[in-house]
Amino acid sequence: MNDEIRRPGGPIKSRDSLLVAKDTTDRDRRELYEFGCFRLEPTERKLMRGNEVVVLTPKVFDTLVLLVRNSGHLLEKDELIKMLWPDAFVEEGNLSNSIFVLRKALGEDPPYIETVPKRGYRFVGAVRQLPSAEKTLGERREFASDVLTTPAQTLLPQTTPTAEPRVVAGNRKRVTVLVLTFAMVAALLGSLGWRIVRDRRVSLSSALHIRSLAVLPLANLSGDPEQEYFADAMTEELITELSRIGSLKVISRTSVTQYKGEKKKPLPQIGRELNVDAVMEGSVLRSGNRVRIAAHMIYAPTDQTLMAETYERDIGDVLKLQREVAETITQQVRVKLTPEQQARLRQAPEVNPDAYQAYLQATYLDWHQHEEIERAQRYLEKAIEKDPSFAEAYVALAALHSQYLNVGKSRWRSPSEAFPVAKQAIYKALELDEKNCHAHMVLAWMSWRYDWDWQTADREFLYALKLCPNDRGVHYYYALYTAANGRSAEALAEMAKIRELDPIRSEPFASQAFINYHLRNYKALIEIDRAFVARNSNQWLAHYWLGVGYEGSGQTREAIPEYRKAVELSQGDSDTTAALGHACATSARKAEALKILHEWQRQSQTSYVSPYMIATVYAGLGDKDKAFEFLERAYQERSPDLPYFLRADLRMDSLRSDPRFQDLMHRMNFPQ
Repeated sequence: MNDEIRRPGGPIKSRDSLLVAKDTTDRDRRELYEFGCFRLEPTERKLMRGNEVVVLTPKVFDTLVLLVRNSGHLLEKDELIKMLWPDAFVEEGNLSNSIFVLRKALGEDPPYIETVPKRGYRFVGAVRQLPSAEKTLGERREFASDVLTTPAQTLLPQTTPTAEPRVVAGNRKRVTVLVLTFAMVAALLGSLGWRIVRDRRVSLSSALHIRSLAVLPLANLSGDPEQEYFADAMTEELITELSRIGSLKVISRTSVTQYKGEKKKPLPQIGRELNVDAVMEGSVLRSGNRVRIAAHMIYAPTDQTLMAETYERDIGDVLKLQREVAETITQQVRVKLTPEQQARLRQAPEVNPDAYQAYLQATYLDWHQHEEIERAQRYLEKAIEKDPSFAEAYVALAALHSQYLNVGKSRWRSPSEAFPVAKQAIYKALELDEKNCHAHMVLAWMSWRYDWDWQTADREFLYALKLCPNDRGVHYYYALYTAANGRSAEALAEMAKIRELDPIRSEPFASQAFINYHLRNYKALIEIDRAFVARNSNQWLAHYWLGVGYEGSGQTREAIPEYRKAVELSQGDSDTTAALGHACATSARKAEALKILHEWQRQSQTSYVSPYMIATVYAGLGDKDKAFEFLERAYQERSPDLPYFLRADLRMDSLRSDPRFQDLMHRMNFPQ
């Protein structure tokens, strides 16, 4: 996409005339420069690293030529912009992006380009200008000119006076045809040669068999920290689009987040750490209602450039922009797309700019905090008000209402309050976009946790995986679902896929802990979560699952300190508090368990408290009647805790032989 903005009254100059006429008129046509392992040929528009062609976009190549020609001298930013974009109004970000891409192409050891803050750039590499190759060509041209102008009698043997004019004329025609033929052949070969160079970037990715990719966080070029959420959202949306392509492994955003920032590791090193073939980095600039994304992709093992492009659209077309970038990437890495995938990448609805901004602000907030969730809800409701056809806003709203039941002190809403609103939103999302994989994932989650409709949950999870085969979130929730239903082989297979897509994030440890919890493999749970705690000592889940492992192994005394730490770190989450209450109830700390129950009774006067969690503490105290009373309340309100915990919950072991427990399991119709 052209990154230039046309000036009223005149077209932009073509690429061939770009490199500043006044800078080239007095130069030899065959300049040759060497620096480091590079050889630069401006006239041929070619940069060589040894015997390898370094592929650069036109603007980046022109930037290099200007810097090399002025090696050792500071080129002011304004001066560079005027020379590179003589007939266009562009922002400084264009130049910054060209320098960024150029530095990556040249490497930074040694550094070739120096930034002079607030002023410009200087080429600091040692440059050697080679003797011009134009002389030989000039001699050939002189010879050809002599042939055409020298009298024929000095060139050809004379036979008879009457034959001379005819022979001379014929000879001149043959020489002219010969010279023109040579010129045409040379031009043709030159054209073919440059087509090979031009197409090398396209064929390179195919030859290198790129099967995996990491998209690093896009840099925010606006200079406004308040726009950081926008750059992060663009990164996540791009990863989401690429995750739909089954033949290309795309690393999850949660694993690439650690590489955000100015002091990044070399791309080949990142590629090794993430075990991918290619790495893409770039920047995003939002200016008013315009959005520009610059993307640079390299083949990680050899640091070869595969793609360096700039894309720009109005913010209302931002979905098209994201899919345009994704489509270019798929073309470069030569992955096979289904007709549905091709159609989706080439079609995208417009979205109201205000609605899209509100949506991004909502998704940027921390959904593990009560106040943040309420703010997010207001943003999403605003997005839907501004653009009632914006499917992603409905998906996020449905997920958010489900989130009210998952986190926080004693959770915040009852299932009867949260789920109906969530279901209404998700059905609207699917009406607007029936191929939205996240919408199907959320519907699957609600079918499992609220409707207890196992058949629908299965179907929707599998369809979501079909639509987004590389989406870590879909694999994660499907792993939990299959584990909770005793399908351990499927759950473990999903965990293997998650580790492949998300090799760095700690969450797979939590997922693996949950799977071993449902397998009742408490020894493995302890081993996993000791490592989890060592890596994430401030994560309440780490201490919670380690406590469960200890308690399940009969080491309640060791479990209680872990539960206490989990309660402290989670700020009183009901899951961790219930775990502590049950452990205290089964040991010599019954008074502490009763204190927890009394506190929940007080809280229930003003806010929601999960009846399932209350039942676990009563079960620990040995009060079966009270335990079943609250289990029945949980059943009547369709508590999402029942399908999540009941089959394997060690806290319910004292109740399993009771007919009332068997009746509850039968009524829930758990899959066999």
